[in-house]
Amino acid sequence: MRLIRTFYWRGSSAALAVALAVPGIAHAGEITGSVSDATETRALQGAQLRIVELGRVVEAARDGSFRFPDVPAGTYTIEARYVGTVPVRMTVEVSDAAPARANILLGTDSEIIVVGQVANLSSSLSRQRAADGVESVVTRDSIGQFPDQNVAESLRRLPGINILNDQGEGRFVSVRGLDPELNAASINGTRVPAPESDVRSVALDVIPSELIASIEVKKSLTPDMDADTIGASIEINTTSAFDRKKDLFSVKLEGSYNDYADALTPKGSFDFSKRITDNFGIAGGFSYYQRKFETDNVEASGWDVNDDGVAYVEEVQYRDYDVERKRLGGSLNLDWRPSASTKLYARGLYSQFSDQEYRRDLTFIMDEPARSGDADNAFFSDEDGRIEVRRGIKDRFEKQRIKSLTLGGETETGPWKATYSAAWSEASEKEDGSLDPTRFRARFEEDGVDVNFDYGNIKKPLYSVTGNTDLFNDPETYGFNRIERTALSDSRDREYTVRGDLSRAFATDTGTFTMQGGVKARWRKKSYDFQLEFYDDYDGDYTLADVLGKQTYRITDLGPIGSHTAPRDFFERNRSGFSIDPIETALGNASSDYAIDEDILAGYLLGRWDSDVVRVVGGLRMERTRNDIRAFLTETDGDDVTVTPNRFARDYTDWLPSVTVRYEPVRNVVLRLGGFKSLVRPKLSNLAPRFLLNEDREAEFGNPNLSPYRAWNLDASAEWYFSSNGALTAGVFWKSIKDFVVEQRDFEPGTAYGIDYTEALTFVNGETAKVKGVELSYSQVFSFLPAPFDGLLVNANYTYTDATGTVISYDDDDMAYNRSIALPAASKHTFNVVLGYEKGPVSLRAAGTYRDKYLDELGGAANEDRFIASQFQLDLSAKYRITKGVRVFAEWVNVTDAPYYAYQNFEGRRRLLQYEQYNWTAKFGITASF
Repeated sequence: MRLIRTFYWRGSSAALAVALAVPGIAHAGEITGSVSDATETRALQGAQLRIVELGRVVEAARDGSFRFPDVPAGTYTIEARYVGTVPVRMTVEVSDAAPARANILLGTDSEIIVVGQVANLSSSLSRQRAADGVESVVTRDSIGQFPDQNVAESLRRLPGINILNDQGEGRFVSVRGLDPELNAASINGTRVPAPESDVRSVALDVIPSELIASIEVKKSLTPDMDADTIGASIEINTTSAFDRKKDLFSVKLEGSYNDYADALTPKGSFDFSKRITDNFGIAGGFSYYQRKFETDNVEASGWDVNDDGVAYVEEVQYRDYDVERKRLGGSLNLDWRPSASTKLYARGLYSQFSDQEYRRDLTFIMDEPARSGDADNAFFSDEDGRIEVRRGIKDRFEKQRIKSLTLGGETETGPWKATYSAAWSEASEKEDGSLDPTRFRARFEEDGVDVNFDYGNIKKPLYSVTGNTDLFNDPETYGFNRIERTALSDSRDREYTVRGDLSRAFATDTGTFTMQGGVKARWRKKSYDFQLEFYDDYDGDYTLADVLGKQTYRITDLGPIGSHTAPRDFFERNRSGFSIDPIETALGNASSDYAIDEDILAGYLLGRWDSDVVRVVGGLRMERTRNDIRAFLTETDGDDVTVTPNRFARDYTDWLPSVTVRYEPVRNVVLRLGGFKSLVRPKLSNLAPRFLLNEDREAEFGNPNLSPYRAWNLDASAEWYFSSNGALTAGVFWKSIKDFVVEQRDFEPGTAYGIDYTEALTFVNGETAKVKGVELSYSQVFSFLPAPFDGLLVNANYTYTDATGTVISYDDDDMAYNRSIALPAASKHTFNVVLGYEKGPVSLRAAGTYRDKYLDELGGAANEDRFIASQFQLDLSAKYRITKGVRVFAEWVNVTDAPYYAYQNFEGRRRLLQYEQYNWTAKFGITASF
């Protein structure tokens, strides 16, 4: 590593010396301008501008502007290219007196360039083509329309992207089959902290798509980018008044109907952009969405076999979810150009996600193995041992918030360019007063209650009760067992950032060489405060009969079940009659809390060579990380609880070289090759030195000595941009990841934090993991076909990922051994296809998404690993333009009723761990743009 650092620092210094010695062209003048569509409605970011005579190339910024410094006096030809349009050339005269100006218009049909599916495709491909490294982009069109409802759903359509669902809705983003924890997300260049207490990954469904201008998924890194990603850097950009050449006001009204919930819920949004003067603009938006839906769920745990070889499960839960979610978001952006050389901006975003969840459940817990059975059945009798039946009601309300504010700008003068910004972001998740759950319980032992489980349907095991069914179905049989009240669950994650970059361009006869350096400081504070009230007794009569409700479960009949709100009403009315368990309450309060500071200081130096054929970006980045980690050691002997503060501090430094080559041997063919080193820091919750020791001296604890994931990455791709609006791309990628983190159970006695334990559950660094794969993508607008088929378009992509690592597991005798595993969340095959039709007032789209099975959680042995089954989802949408700017639309989401199915491989067969079904959702409404 010392040799690498020496090489890069000396190489960069030599490059700078050579650049200063290059006999560059005299600073005679410059060419500035902008690129927009023919109607001057939308700025065309990513358009390529080339001075034909000099071979110098730049790309248009998000406001369409471009600039060539250090151009000698003379006559030049400027060529502009943008996917979906015919190249345009313009002649300009450069003199010493003033900059030459070139305002270029591309295209002739505004509907093709700026509105609809074709516009989204043209913009995405143009920006992909202009990028330094491997990158995919999703954009809105000129009337504010985004392809999907939230950020996660929109990303589902890109190559190598897999979306992990929550309650049937896309939430976390996996790139190239890797764990979402290995991605980084930012809003307007500001890192987004995570609302949840135990993750780094951000649930992107919190952010409404109506507030977003574009999403860039950057899979390869350059030295000026934060290095904390192995999957991809997901960069979300909100709207700017200078994205467009004309003012905009757009409004959207929508209704949403879920078949299970049988409820119609509203959604409304508006966004606008307005140039107050030629040099000052304001843009923003607001979105509100209410969604009601239901989920039918079955979960199982504890698969085993009896002495006769009959497979059975020890615990089965039937869960009935009724959920209401609300999203509220707003953005406000100010852009100001105080002079010809300086641009300043302020960008703010607020997003709120609230979730009211009611869950009724029926749980069977078997104390003894099955009496009898066969391959599809297991029979239990309470004559052999206790059969415990629980009926619970969960009443939980949580609220997540994400806030960010970024202030910054750029100044260009002659060959110098400076960019600078300061930012603040905060994410939080809070519960206060959730009852999770109120539980009623009956224990049947020699009461004549027999239960048979039918496993014939591997996804939905069904139960049947025989014998004393009256006792089983009597709600008074189920007496109060416990209430776990979340007095407070408060997760907060804040980050402050300051950044500055400075570059100097050297124009030569064959291109431009740029030296650039910068520094960035990030200060992050994450904390979690959990306060539990554990009630385990009531001084009166309290049974399920006091709080009965009506079920909406469809898989089977749950029998007597509680209502949504009656348990809370009973608790609040009779609170003085409930008794708190001081031991369980104290354990819950202290064992979860932590606070961590993470400070990162980064600096980099890079060199960049640009010509009309080749671009090379190489350099070195340094990131120094400091952690101050605080939590508690919590011990109990069953009678008392001892809580002791625990604190650690550490720091480490990473040197991260990278080089990226973009080569265009002929027009419309782009070859890329990139290599870089990156890192992902461990989850802050895993670092927290929380230690919980029970009365049996079994321990659970965090590990503040975890090393970060460190990876060497290689990307290569070939891209062919053909016809007027199409592209075919193929790429390969390879990653070697050292010190990936896994959860590990140690069955051997040991010591942690000076405390002895008999066995432990903790987090450790694994061995090196290897990731390799292939990405293929094809996009085409079939405008060359005869009418009416000239409105057809297709966008399809496929990714193959082979991600494997080695971990420690245990055999039946608790002996440790090494075994090879697929990395968590790594789907081997993912495929996305969009078939569209757009002509005149009609726009139709069918979008299908397939992902292969993946490892979700690692067990102690291979037959305990948790897998998520493969899934295919189909969504349909249609739009019709009534008049200019006014459209009606309809969407049918999850047409295939794709379920969620988790399983383990046990005794030669898939065994259920979790199954959820949601059914379809229909959406319809109207949009108007002015």
